[in-house]
Amino acid sequence: MRSSLRAASYALEDRIPGRKIGQSRGEAWKEAEAQIFRRSQQEEEVLVPAVAEPLLVWVISGEAQIEERELTGEWTKAEVRTGSFFLTQTDAPYLMRWQVRPECPFEVLHLYLGLTLVDRAARSLGLNPLRLRMRDISAAQDAFVSGVLTGLTNEMQRVYSNSSLFVNGLLESLTIHLLRHYAETHSTRTHKPAQLPAWKLRKALDHMEAHLAEPFDLDFLAGLCGMSRFHFSRSFHNTMGQTPSRWFVRQRVEQAKKLLCQSDKSIIEIALTIGYESPSHFAQVFRRETGVSPRDYRKL
Repeated sequence: MRSSLRAASYALEDRIPGRKIGQSRGEAWKEAEAQIFRRSQQEEEVLVPAVAEPLLVWVISGEAQIEERELTGEWTKAEVRTGSFFLTQTDAPYLMRWQVRPECPFEVLHLYLGLTLVDRAARSLGLNPLRLRMRDISAAQDAFVSGVLTGLTNEMQRVYSNSSLFVNGLLESLTIHLLRHYAETHSTRTHKPAQLPAWKLRKALDHMEAHLAEPFDLDFLAGLCGMSRFHFSRSFHNTMGQTPSRWFVRQRVEQAKKLLCQSDKSIIEIALTIGYESPSHFAQVFRRETGVSPRDYRKL
């Protein structure tokens, strides 16, 4: 359970820009994972992977305009301030972007609730965990949620060991509150689309990022995760909203953009660095993904 939560949180941590300034540690947090981030002032578009565990994001400080949308949907806008929270247990990845007001640092808490904790809390309420999921909540205010999360945040920042009794009591109270007010039940068991477990997703993403200069190898990635080509590709797409090869190409282009802006390497050198032996092929791929040539991008 602990390793699954840690993998889920780190998989999301790598995808959303910002600086981590707090992390839950120790036996007290064995059924949950919490992180505190200071987010960047502005992000144009960030892909948030699907997560199996309920994820609660709470604004510790600052104000921002946040927009979200499904991969093929319209943007929805929300104004958030200290105490606003988001709750998701989404079956599909989605996109988000934000603009932070500069008066105060924008800091948020990410809290993953372990499925064992959620199932135990559901049964205590006479609910069937297999027919239950959290609703998607955006930019809501809830005094009880804020009170509990203030306590958990303070406990995370203690210099000495956290109290298991205190942390567990807050987590169980919070989970029961969320189930009572923000969960939905189904008359029949819901069937979620096949998704990659968080640890397999992280293993695949880490390997691709470390080997951008090498040819894309679907068979190796599937084997790395102990899956067939078909099941790996389908599960990856359900989790990330794109095929593994598409994600790989986009990461190559992102790396090229950084090198064009932050280095004096020639375009030919950059092409070779990210695995394109032909500069013309690199330029073609780069233009397709960004709308401009590498040379024009560097000028911009």
